[in-house]
Amino acid sequence: MTTTTAPQLALTRVFNAPRALVFRAFTDPEQFASWWGPFGNFLPLDQVEFDVRSGGFLRWTELFPAQPDTWTKGRVDLTEVVDGELLDGMMHITGHLPHRFKPFETRMRLEFHDDADGRTRVEVSQWLPEQLIPPTENGWGEAFAKLDSTLGA
Repeated sequence: MTTTTAPQLALTRVFNAPRALVFRAFTDPEQFASWWGPFGNFLPLDQVEFDVRSGGFLRWTELFPAQPDTWTKGRVDLTEVVDGELLDGMMHITGHLPHRFKPFETRMRLEFHDDADGRTRVEVSQWLPEQLIPPTENGWGEAFAKLDSTLGA
């Protein structure tokens, strides 16, 4: 997928786990459900469905127990997948979003790289409306903290 502008959000995180394990955390429904989203939210496993390939998808429902009327449906239409290295596609977020946000779309690109001492560097790029950058960055931070625990860091 080609995007000619620089992403509005670019994050890098290093995980103390091998690349194959980190990539699997993003592509295995059970693992993904264990860490995705901000603290306190959860994904019912029966509502997580993945077809991880170019032309495939990632789909899930995220529930917000502290805000019972809030829920989201996420879908990423995968345009490019390189096993263990890359997930790239258009993310669609719908539902009753927090903070009165409207449903939106964003291109999301995740790159997985070997780092020193068997660790993995994940580079996240997203093309977002400006008002969504701070909550998205915060959401990634909380999700990555949960992923650290999932990976046993």
